[in-house]
Amino acid sequence: MRGLTHRAVDAAAGLPAGTTSAYYRTRSALLTALVRRLVELDQAELRAAGERTPEVRSAAELTHGLVALTAARLTGEGRRRSLARYACAVESVRDAELREILVPRENPARDAVRRFLAAQGVADPEGRTLTLLACVDGLVLDRVVRGGDVFVEEVAGLVAAALRPAGPDGR
Repeated sequence: MRGLTHRAVDAAAGLPAGTTSAYYRTRSALLTALVRRLVELDQAELRAAGERTPEVRSAAELTHGLVALTAARLTGEGRRRSLARYACAVESVRDAELREILVPRENPARDAVRRFLAAQGVADPEGRTLTLLACVDGLVLDRVVRGGDVFVEEVAGLVAAALRPAGPDGR
């Protein structure tokens, strides 16, 4: 995120020079504020998605909900936020505060996935939920970088894997 400077943010936002540095004295403070805002926007998006579909009733329904989420994150404002989120994730490797802010949060969409997996008898529905959502996020990252869409068949395969019975080692 070399380009993240107070001057660049002021210019991009159409603000007078020095505006952001008056609120965020250091680059680190500016970056932290950016990450907090990204998480806030993501959580709002996920809350809305979870409220639209409070109960997932089938693997197909879950698949289509996840595909809709990926589409939202690959176009328009969602794409810009995805690019910023991944750049911030890389920055967080060297910044514990950013890592903590970026930790996945509880939200209605995640809860809906966990409840569905639990209702299907999946061992460790919390762990499987986190793995499934991380894999979906990986598809988004891949398509942000390489272009293209996330296909229903790809997400259906991830959902099917999340629904598989645990192996002898419990995973």
